Amino acid sequence: MTPRADIYKASPEVFKAWYALSQKLAACGLEPSLLELVKIRSSQINGCANCLNMHTAEARRAGETEQRLHLLAAWHEAPCYSERERAALDWTDHMTDIATKRAPDAAYAALAAQFTPAEQVELTLAINVINGWNRLAVGFNVYAPEMGWQ
Repeated sequence: MTPRADIYKASPEVFKAWYALSQKLAACGLEPSLLELVKIRSSQINGCANCLNMHTAEARRAGETEQRLHLLAAWHEAPCYSERERAALDWTDHMTDIATKRAPDAAYAALAAQFTPAEQVELTLAINVINGWNRLAVGFNVYAPEMGWQ
């Protein structure tokens, strides 16, 4: 895989703002473990090796178990996720594949039952950000193995 434009240098002012938004959402108050699961799930759907490498490593460092990481691709059938995590993962699936899955009332009802309105917005923005990172990494052939687990 040959890298394309250097996303860090090509438009530094815009990139700084994008990165700042990512950092702000990482510190928004949602559980870091939940945010890592969402990032991994979105990256699975989008097929982003760079982000999968990075966020599975981050999740492990934060104490996530191998079982839960391996089962994330089949989270619907796996009993090891809380109702809050399930609502977030379902919302992630819908927001990541919004063109075909849309945002059905049932998915929103599950989200609203577990998250405050502010958390709903923060989670949705976090999903948007990881989808953006996925698109940057896939589109520009970004793969930084040093950012993940070796």
